[in-house]
This record gives sequence, structure tokens and C-alpha cells, in this order.
Amino acid sequence: MKNSTFFILILFAFIVGGSSCQSEAELNYIRYYTTGKQLYESNCQNCHGNDGKGLAMLYPPLTDSIYLKKNKNQLACIIKNGLKGRIEINGQVYEGEMPAQAKLSDIEIAKIITYITNSFGNQQGLHDAQAVNQDLKYCK
Repeated sequence: MKNSTFFILILFAFIVGGSSCQSEAELNYIRYYTTGKQLYESNCQNCHGNDGKGLAMLYPPLTDSIYLKKNKNQLACIIKNGLKGRIEINGQVYEGEMPAQAKLSDIEIAKIITYITNSFGNQQGLHDAQAVNQDLKYCK
């Protein structure tokens, strides 16, 4: 009886322990997202807001998952080099200028992208430093 009880406890420990373990990919996503939130707060939030809704007609929202999905490979270029000219989000035209964040490293940009594309109603998964490095090669 003692052996079967012990076996059941060991089995239960493995089941509970195994289900609480996260894969390396999940942990990487959590690392990127968490640090990305901090980087967003110090580099982006002043204009785009803590809720990602932007500021009236001045700064565009980051809540339009369609725009973010369509332009995901351009986000690194926009963050690194800034943005001038007209963009349209949710039928609203924005013609301001976003300053370049050239001081940010590829991994910092990746973390910001991971955060904004998984916040404010968006859910696009991890965008890692390797993807950002590749994206930056094709900036216009």
C-alpha cells in the first residue's frame, strides 16, 4: 500500500511539474515581451500612450493589428530610422514625424516589436533579434 501511494505521489509530482515547465521558445517570448514593455515605456509611451492609442491626430495608435501585421517587417526600420510622411491607420491619416531611435540595438528593437505586436489587442508572437537584423537590411 505504501509503495502504491508513493508511486501515485511521484507520478502526480511529474504531471504537475511537467505541465508547469515552459519551452525555451515560451521563455524567450516572455523575456522579450517583459523587457519590451520596459523599453516601450521609456522610448515610445510618451507619444503612443500607455494604452497604445496614440495622441489624437498627432501620434498614431499601435492598436491596429491590421497595420502592424501588414507592416511587421517594416517596424524595425520605422523604429530605428524614424518615419516621415503620410500613413493611414483605421481610416485616419497621420502626417507627423516619428524621430529615429538609432541608439536602440537590434535586440532592443526586437523586444519593443514583440511587446507592441502582442499588446493593445495584438497577438503576433515573438519577433526576435535575428528577424530585426534581417528586416533592417531592407530599409527603404
